[in-house]
Amino acid sequence: MAKPVAKPGTASARRNSALELKFPTPPARPGEEPDYSKLGLAAAGAVRRPPIDTKPEEIRDLAYTLVRVMDDDGKLIGPWIPEISVETLKKGLRLMVTTRVYDDRMYRAQRQGKTSFYIKSTGEEAISVAAALALDPDDMCFPAYRQQGIYISRGYPLSKMMNQCYSNTLDPLKGRQMPIMYSARETSIFTISGNLTTQYPQAVGWAMASAMSGDTRIAATWVGDGSTAEGDFHYALTLATVYHAPVILNIVNNQWAISSFQGIAGGEEAPFAARGIGYGLPALRIDGNDFFAVYAATQWAAERARANLGATVIELFTYRAEGHSTSDDPSRYRSTEEGKRWPLGDPIDRLMKHLIKAGVWSEKEHAAMEEEVIAEVRATQKEAEASGTLGQGKTVSPKTMFEDVFKEPDWRQRAQRQEAGF
Repeated sequence: MAKPVAKPGTASARRNSALELKFPTPPARPGEEPDYSKLGLAAAGAVRRPPIDTKPEEIRDLAYTLVRVMDDDGKLIGPWIPEISVETLKKGLRLMVTTRVYDDRMYRAQRQGKTSFYIKSTGEEAISVAAALALDPDDMCFPAYRQQGIYISRGYPLSKMMNQCYSNTLDPLKGRQMPIMYSARETSIFTISGNLTTQYPQAVGWAMASAMSGDTRIAATWVGDGSTAEGDFHYALTLATVYHAPVILNIVNNQWAISSFQGIAGGEEAPFAARGIGYGLPALRIDGNDFFAVYAATQWAAERARANLGATVIELFTYRAEGHSTSDDPSRYRSTEEGKRWPLGDPIDRLMKHLIKAGVWSEKEHAAMEEEVIAEVRATQKEAEASGTLGQGKTVSPKTMFEDVFKEPDWRQRAQRQEAGF
C-alpha cells in the first residue's frame, strides 16, 4: 500500500521540510566585486526632521532610512541643514585633517617599532569631530577606541596622546593603559576601556547622576556595530529608557567588527538604530560621512536630552577604510575594492568640496592647511619621541605603581614600596 503524501501547507508537510539556517555574507570576499545595490540609501534631504518632543513611536521610520544633508555634489538639501557658521565648518575641516594626519604618523610609528599597537579612524573623522563641535565643551563623552577626533576637537594636546601611545617618561597615564586608550578628564572625556561596550552603561549612569544632582551637562557615548550584541548594550538601553537618562547613544556601523561582517551582529535583519525602538527610544540612522548630518543629529539629540526628554539612539552609517588595528590585515577577509567604491564617499573630501562650491574655500587653501597640519604633527611627534619610545628604556619609574591607588597610602603600600626598593 502506498504511503499517503502530505498536502502542501499542512502540519505534516511543514514537519517534513528540512530546517535551514541563514549565514550572513559580506558584500564581497577577497578577489570579488563588492555590490552596494541593496543598501537602499535615501536621497539627501529626503528624510523629515521631527520636533524634539515627538513621541518615539511616531518616528520609527527614521531608524530604517538614512538622514543625509549633503548630496553627491556637496549641495545642502532638506530640513536637517544645521545652523553652523563658516568658521566652524573650516575648523571642523582642519580638525578632521589633523585627526587623519595624526593617525598616519602614529601608524608609521607602530610599523617602525616605536609603539606596540595603534588603531586608525580613517573615513570616520566626521563622526567624532562633528559630534564634538555640536556638543557643549563640558558634556561628558564616553568614547570607544576610534574617536580620537573628540580629544583633538576639545584641545587635548597631541603630545599627551603620543606620550601615552609611547608609554614614555611623560605618559600621563604612567604606562598603565595600552596605547590609544587615552584619558582626558580635564576635557570631560572618560577613560577608554579595552573591554567592549562597558562605556555604554557608564555613560548612562553618569547621565543619571548628572540629572540627580541637578546639573546641566549631558553624556554621549559611542560603540561599534559588533558591540550591540554585548549584554552591556542592552543593560544601558534599559536604564536609559526607564529613567529618561540625558544621554546620546551612538552606534558606529562601519560595516566590520574586526573581521566579522556587521551582518553577524544582526545588521542585515534590521538597522542597528532599530534596536532603540524596542526600548521606546527615538532612533535615527544617519550618514556618518556627512559632517552636516552628524552635527544636526547630535544637536537634535542633545536638545532632547537637555529638555528632559531622555536618551536618543543614533546609528552612524560609515565604512572602516583601514584595518581594525595594526594587528589586522583586512585583505584576508574583505575585497580591496570595498573602500574605494563606498557610495557615501570620504568625509574630509565631501566637506572640502562643499566649502569650495560655496566659494569660501579653495584647493590652494586646503593644500596649504594640510601642509601646515603635517608640519605641526611632525614637530609634536619629534618632541614626544625625545621622551622615549618602545624599547628605549625611557619609561615612567616603576615606583609610580604605588601611587594613585588610595587617596592616602596605608602602611601596607609603604612596606611594599620599600620592599621593592623604591
